[in-house]
Amino acid sequence: MSITLDQVTKRYQGSPVVNDVSVDVGEGEFFVLLGPSGSGKSTLLRAIAGLTGVDHGRIALHGRDVTHISARQRGVGLVFQNYALFRHMTVGDNIEFALRVRRMKAADRLARRKELLRLVALEGMDDRLPTQLSGGQQQRVAVARALAHKPQVLLLDEPFGALDAKIREELRRTIRQVQRELNITTVLVTHDQEEAFALADRIGVMNLGRLLECGKPDELYARPATRFVATFLGAANLLLARQTAQGIRFGATPVNIRALEKIDGTREHEVVAVLRPEEIELAPTRDNLRVNYMGLGVVEEMVFTGALERLRVRLTNGAAEAQITPPGDAAASTAMLEVTRTQHEQRTFPVTLGQSVALGVRRIHVLPTPLSSYTVCATQKAAAERLASHPFLTELASRMKTRIATRTEPALAEGTDAETPISGVAVVTPGVDTAKQIEWLLRNGAAEVLVLPEQLLPPQRVLIHWANDAARRPTLAVAASLLRHVSAEAVYVGILPEGASDTQRPVGMRTLLDARSEAQAMHGLEMRTELRFGSAAEELRRQLNDAPDQMLILGISDLADLHQNFAALFSTPPPFALMVVYRPAGSSGANER
Repeated sequence: MSITLDQVTKRYQGSPVVNDVSVDVGEGEFFVLLGPSGSGKSTLLRAIAGLTGVDHGRIALHGRDVTHISARQRGVGLVFQNYALFRHMTVGDNIEFALRVRRMKAADRLARRKELLRLVALEGMDDRLPTQLSGGQQQRVAVARALAHKPQVLLLDEPFGALDAKIREELRRTIRQVQRELNITTVLVTHDQEEAFALADRIGVMNLGRLLECGKPDELYARPATRFVATFLGAANLLLARQTAQGIRFGATPVNIRALEKIDGTREHEVVAVLRPEEIELAPTRDNLRVNYMGLGVVEEMVFTGALERLRVRLTNGAAEAQITPPGDAAASTAMLEVTRTQHEQRTFPVTLGQSVALGVRRIHVLPTPLSSYTVCATQKAAAERLASHPFLTELASRMKTRIATRTEPALAEGTDAETPISGVAVVTPGVDTAKQIEWLLRNGAAEVLVLPEQLLPPQRVLIHWANDAARRPTLAVAASLLRHVSAEAVYVGILPEGASDTQRPVGMRTLLDARSEAQAMHGLEMRTELRFGSAAEELRRQLNDAPDQMLILGISDLADLHQNFAALFSTPPPFALMVVYRPAGSSGANER
């Protein structure tokens, strides 16, 4: 591999801005790091260049560990957004600067300069000053200068940000041609999805310091694994649905999703579906639709954008219940779908504001995430509403682009069965008998329970543990889903009995390595690993008491474990955040990632 990053972490004032990032970039690959401002992508690029040190992890270029090697010795070329040209030097002198420092002969410098000017289409401009060039031309000079010393890796930090649209497109084409001609490994940082799609062989999407997903542009767009990637790579409607053995249901509306996309698993549960605006068809009636019927709606907004028409359609039947409305949305009672239509579709079926339409779907993608929404449960309405406004919960739901529902459940104290199954992640406050509360929720439909103390610091460290191998896979899936939205260090804690034999210890170490490999391969989650000895509950409680800003994700496959193996965790109301993941042994979770 040309570039290898292994658990690279960079902290500022104790908070990770780059959080356990691992990725391999192949020889000659054009790799784009895409993410919003503050996601950590530029810091990661500077770490690769050697301009920023790292607090943890390893950086290798062409098989050579350069983690602690200076920038000059790494053999990389770097292009900044602001060009960083020497204003008093000519174009030729700017390009030759790195070659002069390396004491290259004048004739060789001149030959290299002419070769690079040809590459970036600036032949004959050797004697001009940067102030005599346009922004696009200055950036071409910056690219030529970065390539002058024949680096093995080219790093581009938002090089098109200061340019207008037409020049950006021309420069993108030039850089791609140069990269292909030289076959140089290139990493580009950008927040612009169009740039990423136009240039990348592969895209890595970052948010909150984590590398969430890597893949080919078309694959990430069509089959994202996370909410953030789905909504960051273009417009997307996020919908809650109920997956059953027979298919999927939006509110009261069944949709034959198996005809649209293969889905795995038979466990009935709530899922998050992605519906791209261009995958929605409008028709005057249900009978006129050529695709799967979804529901009815009213056109509330129309915007002409040239090649496309953008609409917002208010859902008016049972499908409206499926709409995810983020916390704090003023339109919480109004379910809207974003729709885009081509010129041909507009001519085939013209619509006007206020018109009733039938909606059909060509393709729906179900996200392989086990965390769909949050349902706050309490015995009294006031307590449920108070917990629903918990700062950590509202921040988490906002980042996940999901909703928080409240549910008053007197049966939570009485121990009788709930009238209807609980959907999503059940959320409760710790009480006198937290273990019984958790067990009741898990028996009544919840697959995950989040226990939130009233006074809670945002977790900086999340411990992960499962009771047995049957709980491993779903626990990792939940941990990965949660940690995509929490800026915290992930640590899997393997625990062996006190006095474990010499033959058990190597098995424990292999378990740690297998857990880390599975988390990375299946879920894109980088986590540290620790091996401890003693009672699982007591050891976890001891570690959690060491610092106030920690959280525990605990996986079980038998409800009896709550009282038999983890009673020490609940001997007093836990002062830390706790997520319990429950999948009965033998249940299907094939679609969870």
